[in-house]
Amino acid sequence: MFQDEARFGRINSSRKCWVQGERPTVYCQIVREYTYAYAAVCPFDGTTDSLVLPVVSSAAMSVFLGEVGKRHIDKTIIMFMDKAGWHIAKDLKIPKNMRLISLPSHSPELNPTEHLWDELREKCFHNLTFDSILAVEDRLVSGLLDLENDKLLVHSLSGFDWILTIA
Repeated sequence: MFQDEARFGRINSSRKCWVQGERPTVYCQIVREYTYAYAAVCPFDGTTDSLVLPVVSSAAMSVFLGEVGKRHIDKTIIMFMDKAGWHIAKDLKIPKNMRLISLPSHSPELNPTEHLWDELREKCFHNLTFDSILAVEDRLVSGLLDLENDKLLVHSLSGFDWILTIA
């Protein structure tokens, strides 16, 4: 599995859109409130595990890894991740059925989970403003659940040739 996290918040960016017969109005807001999506994806079968947590820290990462470990208790998981400080912290709690492997530094293009964030931002967050961070979290949870239930889409987003041919 490959793991990553992304920040989602109330600062939105407008994107091009098409509306028949009229010029669309797209509102923009800059409110510095954020939440974080954690996700792990298996490029071989499209399995996705995700959580929405309020912070990025070794404690939050431990919660996420524990949840992934519980969801796949009968499997040994090799988890590839970047070298963020909370991924390599000494107090990180790693489940017994999981082994962590770090990807090379400054190489997000190697992590297929990055494509999940692009998909979420394009399909679930384009041209929207939110009244509260709870509304952002609701939309994020809904989008992540859609991805978890669409293994074929996740496989197409994450099944890099170099990953699938190595195994």
